[in-house]
Amino acid sequence: MSEQPTIEASDLDVYYGTSQILFGVGLSVQKGDTMALLGRNGAGKSTTMKAIMGLAPPRRGSVSMRGRVISGLKPHHIARAGLGFVPEDRQVFPEHTVEDNLLIGRKKGPDGEDEWSLKRIYEVFPLLEPLRYRIAGRLSGGEQQMLAMARTLMGNPALLLLDEPSEGLAPIIVQRIAELLQQLRSIGVTILIAEQNMHFCLGLANRATVIDKGQIVYSASIEELKRNDEVRQRYLAL
Repeated sequence: MSEQPTIEASDLDVYYGTSQILFGVGLSVQKGDTMALLGRNGAGKSTTMKAIMGLAPPRRGSVSMRGRVISGLKPHHIARAGLGFVPEDRQVFPEHTVEDNLLIGRKKGPDGEDEWSLKRIYEVFPLLEPLRYRIAGRLSGGEQQMLAMARTLMGNPALLLLDEPSEGLAPIIVQRIAELLQQLRSIGVTILIAEQNMHFCLGLANRATVIDKGQIVYSASIEELKRNDEVRQRYLAL
């Protein structure tokens, strides 16, 4: 019997007021996968992430985590169930130090996992250690992105949700974020990345789902996406 997906979203309809944003969206991420949710600006990527996290509750459909329905729960209960969300605007605590931000995020995972200590965070994110006593509001955008990812990992999530992690960052920092994500994948962290930047994801994801106008239009391995010029030109070319 195959293992339950870490996360499975089925038939999600999401509205903002009277405007429908998602139309029957479904996707699943297996343990150890890095899934890229790709699409142009406004395609519905962020809304999908917020729907999974309970921040934009769906009117129809469901979200299950390892077979347990979590849609309908409050976002903090969904976080306790094992989802770690890094939003597009990062949302670090600007008046606290880097280390305080990390300690604020510390908790055991849904099954008592306690794999992420400060020591391990500084090993995986070596650029943060010399900044440990710096006020987070004084960090660069790239440093804040790394801090937001590290703080979320301190909660020992079963799945890491990243919304547009490369947005607004200099190319050299984007490359560093990609290297960090490759490292996380290599140690078994399960990741769902919402990204407009397809090229950022091609070297680090193993699965891809494409969303357009609030609907899933393609789902395959990243290698299949690389070979599918029609899908890339139709839905992902800028």
